[in-house]
Amino acid sequence: MEFSAAGRLVVRITAADVGKRVSVRRLSEPGTPGERFTDTVGVLTSWDNGVLLITRKNGETVRIPESSLVAGKVVPAAPARRRGPATSYAELARIASRAWRPVESERLGEWELRSAEGFTRRANSVLPLGDPGLPLDAALEAVRRWYGERGLPAYIQTATGAEGTQELLCAELERRGWVREVTAELWIGALAPVADRDEGAQVVLDREADEAWLDRYQRKGVSEVALKVLGWGSPRSSEAGSGGPSVWFATVPGEGGGTPAAIGRCVVDGRWAGFAAVEVAPEQRRRGLGSDVMAALARQALAEGASAAWLQVEEDNEAARALYAAMGFAPHHAYHHYREPDASDAGR
Repeated sequence: MEFSAAGRLVVRITAADVGKRVSVRRLSEPGTPGERFTDTVGVLTSWDNGVLLITRKNGETVRIPESSLVAGKVVPAAPARRRGPATSYAELARIASRAWRPVESERLGEWELRSAEGFTRRANSVLPLGDPGLPLDAALEAVRRWYGERGLPAYIQTATGAEGTQELLCAELERRGWVREVTAELWIGALAPVADRDEGAQVVLDREADEAWLDRYQRKGVSEVALKVLGWGSPRSSEAGSGGPSVWFATVPGEGGGTPAAIGRCVVDGRWAGFAAVEVAPEQRRRGLGSDVMAALARQALAEGASAAWLQVEEDNEAARALYAAMGFAPHHAYHHYREPDASDAGR
C-alpha cells in the first residue's frame, strides 16, 4: 500500500489513471467477517459518479465506492513471470488462433472476424487485437451484421490478466450489455519436460484424425467444417507445405481395436507446440494416459524445432489443471467469450 511521510495510508490514483493497473485498499463492507480492509489489484476500467470499476486478472469486475478508499497506487502493468517461456499476450493470441483456424475470416481494421459454421466459440468469434478502424459502437454493429449474415450470434474473444490484454474492452462490452459466457485460461510451459516424461502406453501419431480418434472426441456432430478446423495444416490442407503450422493427432488404441483409450492433438507452429483435445475414456482415467499422449506429441514437436508449449483449460476443470501444473505449466492470462445481447448460444 502507499504511505505518506507521516506513515498514513494515502490514495495516489485518480480518474486519469483509467486503463492502468492499480492496487487499492478499501474499507470492508459492513457485516463482512474477517479483516477491516479489502485489497484489490487489477486494471482500473472506470471511475464515474463516485464508483471505481477494477477488472481482476480472471476478468471479474469489482465495484468500489470512492468513499471507501483508504489507499491506492499505480503498479507495474504485469507481475514478472517466475517460470515459463518469455512471451506476450499478442504472440500467444495469434499462435492460438492459428491452431484453431476458422473456415472463413475477414479483417475489420486490426480485428479478425472468424467463422466456422458455429463449431466452437474459438473459431466463431472476433479476435480484437488492435484498432478496428471504427468507433467502438460502429465496429460492434459491423460485427453483429457480419455474423448475422451467416446465421450466427456474434462473439468477441477478449483476454485479461497480462500486459496488453483487453480489460478496457471487456468493460465497454459489459456496459453495452454483452454477456460473458465462458472464461478459461491459457497456460504455458517449457516443452522438454513434457517430452521427458516416461511413456507407459503405446501412442500412435498420425497427421490426420481417423474414425477411431473421432469416436473418442467428445464434441458432438463432427462435421466436414469441424474436420477442417481440427485438421488445418495436415497433408490434405490446401496450405500444407507452405511453412505454416503442422497438426498431429495422438491415439492410445482401445482393447480389441475399439474406441481409443485416449487421444490428443498438437499444433506445431515455430517455437510453439499447442496441445488440445486431450481426452481419456472415463474407465481408463488415473492411469497416466493423458500424460503419455502429451509426452508423445511433445517429442514430435521437439523434433520439428519447437521449444515452448501452450494449452487452454477451463477454470472449473480441476483435474486437468492439476495434471498441467505437475507438468510445469502455469497460467499466462485468462480469456473470455462475450456474446452479443439477446443472441442464442453458439456452443463451445
